[in-house]
Amino acid sequence: MNIEELREFCLSLPHTEEDVKWGADLCFTIGKKMFCVTGLERETFGLSLKVTPEQFEKLTLEEGISPAAYVARYKWISIKGEDRLSRELWEQYIRQSYELVKAKLPKKLLSELS
Repeated sequence: MNIEELREFCLSLPHTEEDVKWGADLCFTIGKKMFCVTGLERETFGLSLKVTPEQFEKLTLEEGISPAAYVARYKWISIKGEDRLSRELWEQYIRQSYELVKAKLPKKLLSELS
């Protein structure tokens, strides 16, 4: 996956918005809550996203995957390298992050999005 494919996939998820934060980080959000972040000025493609606690423990042991800076306590990981995962796995983890973040949105906001 590359940044263009990432944008296309993330924006295909309902109610997703994109924004550039901190000068050079492309953030994808639902209900103003981030579910995926990538750097615009990095030489190597990579992104950060939320996973389940069980996946966090397992995935952070793999090469190229580490606890995400500042948000690891919320079970976010950082994945480096566009070839690190298959296209299917990239999409699976992004969609899962989207759903995990969406599930934590206030009920009122969820009903407005529906």
